[in-house]
Amino acid sequence: MEMPMNGSASLPSHLIKRERSFLPSPTYGNLVTLLCIDGGGIRGIIPGTMLSFLESELQKLDGEDARLADYFDVIAGTSTGGLVTAMLTAPDENNRPLFAAKDINKFYLEHCPKIFPQGSCINVDCLPCTTVTDAVAMVNAFRGPKYDGKYLHKILKEKLGDIRLHETLTNVIIPTFDIKRLQPIIFSSFEVKKNTNLDALLSDICIATSAAPTYLPAHHFETENYTTGQVREFDLIDGGVAANNPALVAISEVSKEIHQGNPDFFTLKATEYARFLVVSLGTGSAKCDDKYDAQNAAKWGILGWLTGGGSCPLVDIFTQASSDMVDFHLSTVFQALNSEKNYLRIQDDDLGKILCSVDIATEKNLKNLVKVGEELLKKPVSRVNLETGIFESAHQSTNKEALIRVAGILSKERRIREMRSPQGKKAATATNSNLSSFSSNIDV
Repeated sequence: MEMPMNGSASLPSHLIKRERSFLPSPTYGNLVTLLCIDGGGIRGIIPGTMLSFLESELQKLDGEDARLADYFDVIAGTSTGGLVTAMLTAPDENNRPLFAAKDINKFYLEHCPKIFPQGSCINVDCLPCTTVTDAVAMVNAFRGPKYDGKYLHKILKEKLGDIRLHETLTNVIIPTFDIKRLQPIIFSSFEVKKNTNLDALLSDICIATSAAPTYLPAHHFETENYTTGQVREFDLIDGGVAANNPALVAISEVSKEIHQGNPDFFTLKATEYARFLVVSLGTGSAKCDDKYDAQNAAKWGILGWLTGGGSCPLVDIFTQASSDMVDFHLSTVFQALNSEKNYLRIQDDDLGKILCSVDIATEKNLKNLVKVGEELLKKPVSRVNLETGIFESAHQSTNKEALIRVAGILSKERRIREMRSPQGKKAATATNSNLSSFSSNIDV
């Protein structure tokens, strides 16, 4: 993880005083609320559907202006999840989120066909696995990244403009990996206050965390220290190589802030997981489809591991392994603390070959992913079986019902914080004073 460098400086005071979400700090509440979104390319449509539903439930409780950034202390995302994180937390000209959750899937449906143009190469993921498709995949691999990334760069810079990490409306955590330093770089709202070298443009961070090897080019950019003028170079690829499921990174960042005495978390202990509320959204997988087997993999060399089966087995395997290991860990911890209800993982591990692709951006496949998300809402809440790795039904309630429950908890937590915060107490005192004055006038 990127640590403050020698010569780094804290953010100037005029930059720290950003317009945050309207959620008072956890010091005034009972919970720390975290939203975490996995990587997965076009499959970001699946968590997009979950987020749209959750925000709509919050709007039923607190009004149509309610946005997810108003309820979560931290929103973390890797790869496509990092893009969604930026969309939910980047401020518009009114210091409200640039995108409502319902707009996420609209963005994907409109722009994914241009980010992953199907005519730019022969997409063998759509074809049966044969020696011919493997050969075509190998030829494509020699040409460089499958996509040039130009449209992705263009649309992100257009939408996010000059917005930097310190300006997000709530705390964000977006993992990337620096191939020059061979280490993860975590772009964190907490760390940027201590190290301004991390205060990159959100567009650069999103381009970097989405730069999946073999699919999109690595991303180079520079930042400048506000105090010393020192230039820091970044050579980044997809954060999924380090933390495709960012939930554990997010919890670790918060735990570190608690340990270091961050006043926002004054009443918490670093190991007090029972006071964390974690909503972790997967982008689906093809576990039940038996995508690869040892008989074929035994014949693969370097190119086979990059192109075998008409896909990129190496990328598929390490991103899935990363996501599962995090889920295994968190499931174990929350179960051990008898706090299962504080950890909601929504994942579908029954996708077929085409649906589980990160880049088959045909109109048909994108619409099918929307349907997958809608059907996932109806499925029972599932927990990973620590023996088999398969998601199994945990109880009778559905993911939809679980998200409704979460919306109620989030709304209540926000009201508690508002009531206990200095601003809330001041407002209550003013209201009581006005009522007393009104009562006195009536008595007269």
